[in-house]
Amino acid sequence: MNPVLKTKDFIATDEPVHGLQRLVARFGGHAYDPHRHETYAVGHTLSGAQAFRYRGSDRVSVKDECMVIHPDEVHDGHAGAPEGFSYRMLYIEPWLICRALGRESLLPFVPGVVERDAQLAALIGDAFSDFPNAMEPLHADAFIADVAAHLARRGDDAGPVHAASMPMEQVAKARSFLAEEFDRTVTSDDLERVTGLDRFELSRAFRRLLGTSPHRYLVGRRLANARSRMAAGEGLAEAAAASGFADQSHMTRHFRARFGITPGRFAALAGANRG
Repeated sequence: MNPVLKTKDFIATDEPVHGLQRLVARFGGHAYDPHRHETYAVGHTLSGAQAFRYRGSDRVSVKDECMVIHPDEVHDGHAGAPEGFSYRMLYIEPWLICRALGRESLLPFVPGVVERDAQLAALIGDAFSDFPNAMEPLHADAFIADVAAHLARRGDDAGPVHAASMPMEQVAKARSFLAEEFDRTVTSDDLERVTGLDRFELSRAFRRLLGTSPHRYLVGRRLANARSRMAAGEGLAEAAAASGFADQSHMTRHFRARFGITPGRFAALAGANRG
């Protein structure tokens, strides 16, 4: 059954693959408290009206409009119409956008956060053509390349940055290390040893290239693991322990700040989709 045809609130996600994750959801009222992602969030409203506050302004995305939310920008979400709303969203790691653009530049910032963008809607639709089955690697690569080019065209480009000022290889090493070691405590000494960069130089470069800090990225990897476990039906305490959190309450604080809902509510919504 196509999940967008359901009338009750639900969330359905797939496993993050190749730096890309897909989500489809439906809400009849309140959806998310203020939160932020370390990824780009690129979405398409399928029905109703999706209202949210972003960069100090109230926004509404109605049926057939698309949204582009920059990494690390606070936003919330709720229904903007009596019938609620349903939508598709893709979360894309910023380093993939940099790599796809083939240049050492600042991440493209799209000032038009909500627009009727037929080309972007078609790209998103194609990315969901086999959902929830895993995207094939070539499909994911093609989608990321197309979206990166689209964001660059729509973006408020700050211009290229000289290669000497952008230690992309070292940032990539730090990102890979954090992704592999998410379930333990990682220190600045660890990252200095892995990259050869001073911790503050690395922090500045990490944010310029990936749109977030090394710590936020690490927490994001823990949360992604915990969310996948809960979506599969694992208990909250077990998911927290397996994902590197000190305890369930520690996970809950970070989960709500990142996704705008509590782990318990997410587990219930994911269970509604499985049912």
